[in-house]
Amino acid sequence: MHTLAKQSKAKNARYARRKHRTNIITKETSSLPRLIVNRSVKHIFAQIVDRSWVVIAALSDKWQTWTKSEKAFATGKALAALALKAWCEQVVFDRNGFLFHGRVKQLAEWARSWWLQF
Repeated sequence: MHTLAKQSKAKNARYARRKHRTNIITKETSSLPRLIVNRSVKHIFAQIVDRSWVVIAALSDKWQTWTKSEKAFATGKALAALALKAWCEQVVFDRNGFLFHGRVKQLAEWARSWWLQF
């Protein structure tokens, strides 16, 4: 097996372990809605889903033309405002297997600063 294939396999295994670990945590607190974050190379997507998988609020940064970190800040702020309009003040943060670092962390911190509790 080539070294690149081994590295890719190891990276996918680490991602799967992180995703499994976050799924266990979110299932323990299933009475609260989830704030699910998905990150791509260019964009960041976030949505708040209740326990019956009905979307309460969803937002992406495709409408913004700033840097990636500024997009994460703006998306977190706007999502928190949408959640508070829908009377959703407390959520469980589901980082979806991504590390709590960089843009995911910025989105979470900005949502917390706008009174969204998790």
